[in-house]
Amino acid sequence: MRASTVAKTAPDGLAQRYRKVRALTEALAAPLSDADATLQSMPDASPAKWHLAHVTWFFETFILRDHVPGYRLHDERFPFLFNSYYEAEGDRHARPRRGMLTRPSLAEVLAYRAAVDAALVAALPDLPEDVQALVALGCHHEEQHQELLLTDILHGFSCNPIEPAMWPGERKIPVRMPGAITWIEGATGQVEIGHDGGGFAFDCEGPRHTELLHPHAIADRTVTNGEWAAFIADGGYSDPRHWLSDGWAWVQAERIEAPLYWRKDDGGWTRFGLDGRRAIDPAAPVTHVSFYEADAYASWAGVRLPTEIEWEAAASAHDSEGGNQLDAAGPVEPRPSPEGPAFFGDVWEWTGSAYRPYPGFRAAEGAVGEYNGKFMSGQFVLRGGSCATPRGHARPCYRNFFYPHQRWQFTGVRLAKDL
Repeated sequence: MRASTVAKTAPDGLAQRYRKVRALTEALAAPLSDADATLQSMPDASPAKWHLAHVTWFFETFILRDHVPGYRLHDERFPFLFNSYYEAEGDRHARPRRGMLTRPSLAEVLAYRAAVDAALVAALPDLPEDVQALVALGCHHEEQHQELLLTDILHGFSCNPIEPAMWPGERKIPVRMPGAITWIEGATGQVEIGHDGGGFAFDCEGPRHTELLHPHAIADRTVTNGEWAAFIADGGYSDPRHWLSDGWAWVQAERIEAPLYWRKDDGGWTRFGLDGRRAIDPAAPVTHVSFYEADAYASWAGVRLPTEIEWEAAASAHDSEGGNQLDAAGPVEPRPSPEGPAFFGDVWEWTGSAYRPYPGFRAAEGAVGEYNGKFMSGQFVLRGGSCATPRGHARPCYRNFFYPHQRWQFTGVRLAKDL
């Protein structure tokens, strides 16, 4: 299969991983009421209840239905409701109207999950290796939806005038501001990037291939809230010189004046997060900014965004399981950068690279082949994972992608410059 590559895993180890992933998803959703879980605040977001059911539909459809003789669907109506974008699987409920699904209830969705879990774990020892690879793909797919569940509920809660917190916030301990950015000289000449075939990867991460790098340097950390506040104070959002044409049109049409969830009052800038509204931490990485904003900030700073090739070449020497990433249910937010270079966690980092296929890329046959390839148009690559990315999910070659105006994810900025 080309939708992913995965190292061979013993069925008992795969079952353990499956249970762990499924348990974390339900722990993340545990604070939500049925009304919370039904909320859809915009077409880009989905209700938490839909996320819980969609990832279950994935396992039921591509493993149990297709590879377990005699399996009967839990509910014949669910494929229409919980298919996302798989054209090969037929008609589906319109994405912008997922919030209209008041039924099935949250309890019914959780019962659906339990039924599919029992059937899949029972079938797992007898599944052939290629089908076990689909189970592994489903686990990584569910981890993607864990992050989406959090960012979608954050956006939904931000639309509520009382701005409810998903979790009680911890008391913030003051941290000293990081020093000025240190520039790390990057590799030059020919470099190999992309997945090397060892362990799991999504299809868009390969094939591994050679690229050419010119002399450049990359920042040792991401841009902070304090630095972004200086950009605002200097008129960054009102000066068209720093903006791409499409970005400037977006700023004007949407009246953008600051990162998403920021608000200014007599006490200064505040931000809304999963722990409610709080004063911004000047030392923490700025987040919830679009590609347009990231590019404009880089222009204002007299530098640019890194290419994804530059980013991967630099990040490959760092621990992809380090940094501030999602370990368990609880308050999730970017935190002040640790000492020394960090390339993983806190915020997804915009690159200046369009999301396009690598040389030699081929999508898999069948519905699973729709996973990544058909979205390679009009989007930009982000790297590194965020505070809402499950630890162990990211890697140096991981390619996330969003449209340039989108910013409800934990997206931030690392700078680069030519030498």
